[in-house]
Amino acid sequence: MSVEAAGNQQLLKDINRMALVRHLCAHPGLSRADLATAVGLTKSTVSLLVRELLLEGWLLEREVVATGDLGRRPTPLFIDPSRLLLLGAEVGIDSLRVVATSLTGEILASASSNHGAGRSAKACIASLATTLLKLRRQLDEARHQIIGIGVGLPGGVDEASGLLHFAPNLGWRDVPFKALLSEKLSGSTLAGVPLFVQNEADVAALGELEFNTSEARNPLLYVSVNQGVGAGVIVDDRLLTGNRGFAGEVGHIVLQLDGPLCSCGRRGCAEALIGPRAILRLPANGEQTLPAAPVAEIQHRLAQRDAETSRAVKKAGSYLGMLLQNLAAAYDPACIVLGGSVVDLGDAFLDPALQTLNDYASAANLEPPVVQISRFGADAVAVGAAALARYRLTRPLISPGFSVKTAQED
Repeated sequence: MSVEAAGNQQLLKDINRMALVRHLCAHPGLSRADLATAVGLTKSTVSLLVRELLLEGWLLEREVVATGDLGRRPTPLFIDPSRLLLLGAEVGIDSLRVVATSLTGEILASASSNHGAGRSAKACIASLATTLLKLRRQLDEARHQIIGIGVGLPGGVDEASGLLHFAPNLGWRDVPFKALLSEKLSGSTLAGVPLFVQNEADVAALGELEFNTSEARNPLLYVSVNQGVGAGVIVDDRLLTGNRGFAGEVGHIVLQLDGPLCSCGRRGCAEALIGPRAILRLPANGEQTLPAAPVAEIQHRLAQRDAETSRAVKKAGSYLGMLLQNLAAAYDPACIVLGGSVVDLGDAFLDPALQTLNDYASAANLEPPVVQISRFGADAVAVGAAALARYRLTRPLISPGFSVKTAQED
């Protein structure tokens, strides 16, 4: 057998193994026979692959509950939540958040650190490496194996090269983030662990896809509202990243001609009309810094019934509704999920957004899209980054010239 043929055969096996894992993620408790029918493999092949996956820690068997029926009952299979773990990290504007999750998305440990908005990319990466290793030490090294690390970044990312093109709110350009982080982790307990980087809204969208066992929502649109505004779009199980990794940078969709200056240098961008700077009426050029906790400051002003802040929040919410209408027109999503710190402003911010969205839909005699709040809250990006690792690990890349569906065997 040639090296190429052997490589293709191993890839085919990996594809089939991960097809079983993905199916059990979505449909836990199936038997080997059920799995064989569901993914189109022979029972003997499934039995062989399941045996490997059980030994490696991907799957576990549970005892069958006695029912009194005659005959041997099939053994249900589940994703093992205790042996193989994922690490996910959010690189925010001024802080880092890192979580360790099971393969099914349960948070088992977490750590965070502040780095300040003025910190250089290299200093931030060093801090991230330290935080990841700190979290690793919280886990049982003998029992827990880390099989993937994901990182969500606030800007356009070329995932294949690991390059962060531009993070406007941090002032970072052309940072080889993956390579620099890999270098910092070399020689540590995390050296050699598969590492993946992607935009923060993209990974949050993957969190909603990967760690949700309910019926898939297709297309799925995740909109994140923090200091910046971003979106992740998933269609037919594929993350849309664009030619240069800039897809989803919806905070720089222009909503107002000659509007306020945005951090990207343009005027009238969604970010400049919706984010905390817009609500607090601070210029985008950074001459006035945001409070340490801008959302908490806005919440305080709302609690004090400050009329100017109330109007600003309502206006920002209305612009969010306009943005959602534009995205709904572009992608016709089955569901829009809202996340990010500004969503914590609650009804004062969300009601105008939903009202604006519904008004646009009504004017066109259309049903408005379903809108939900992210169930992961403040952990949405970090958990989503862990989901990015699972997403890539369970979808082996197919090499050029090799096309295969899940194997059909005699």
